[in-house]
Amino acid sequence: MEPCAACGNTYDRAFTVTTHDGQTHTFDSFECAIHVLAPTCAHCGVRVIGHGLEANTTVYCCDHCAKADGVTGLRDSV
Repeated sequence: MEPCAACGNTYDRAFTVTTHDGQTHTFDSFECAIHVLAPTCAHCGVRVIGHGLEANTTVYCCDHCAKADGVTGLRDSV
């Protein structure tokens, strides 16, 4: 069994994720997968595990953070 890519734990129920760019990672929990794979908000630094917002190639967790960085024209779902 491969160790977790985030924490190094070896777990009998680990799972493997292949990303869109062909990289393969093994994780022992969704928490570790999120830590490694989820993008971070460019403004506040939280992991974006929902849809988030994107301006060009910059990811934001919400409209508030995008506006705080001067990005206009984006909005959360209403």
